[in-house]
Amino acid sequence: MHMPLEDTLGLNLLAANQHQADHNREHFDHWGLLCLNVMSSPGAGKTSLLERTLAALAPEFAMAVLEGDMTTQLDADRIEAIGVPVVPITTGRACHLDAAMVSGGLGLLRQRLNPADLDILWVENVGNLVCPAEFAVGEHRKVALLSVTEGDDKPLKYPVMFREADCVLITKTDLLPHLPVEVERIETHIRQVNPRATVIRVSATDGEGLPTWHTWVRQQRSLRRQDTLITPAIR
Repeated sequence: MHMPLEDTLGLNLLAANQHQADHNREHFDHWGLLCLNVMSSPGAGKTSLLERTLAALAPEFAMAVLEGDMTTQLDADRIEAIGVPVVPITTGRACHLDAAMVSGGLGLLRQRLNPADLDILWVENVGNLVCPAEFAVGEHRKVALLSVTEGDDKPLKYPVMFREADCVLITKTDLLPHLPVEVERIETHIRQVNPRATVIRVSATDGEGLPTWHTWVRQQRSLRRQDTLITPAIR
């Protein structure tokens, strides 16, 4: 029984992406940096979270950002204003970053700095709860954001995103008093889909949970440092 052509093409596309993602990962490992892929729906607060996080961690770590957006560089401009190197990646109609786009972004980043001097590379993915989770970019950890304004059913409706995440941030918790949402129910649904994920409630507005989130990032960087091995040069 033959597989439908569209299924074959989809598998080939994912396989080609994974091959490039593996190549990206080889570079990240060779450079000894930690790569975090940050994903969410539009408006969940990825850029606001990054602004607070980059400012807080800049005294400790050398960082850069690959900033994915469909049509503008508005978010990249916000990151640039913090003083952290950023490379905007405009995807056009594509609803996610793929490994080839990230590879291209790395090429541009290498024109500005030596990635081996970085501790953390952030990839801010395009706002979408479906596609980004399907396309690895070579990251060491996936971080998913879910705003309390989106309701409590999203982990069940979009399970792949939350199943793939190593850390799930429940964002905009400062708005909870104004919403008919139970944050405990959100957490329950996340853990139904992915019991291994670290779940943290955060607010980029009033700062709730940010120290805990920053500690998680530090821990991941420490684990990467322990795992770093001397590898042959990669061309």
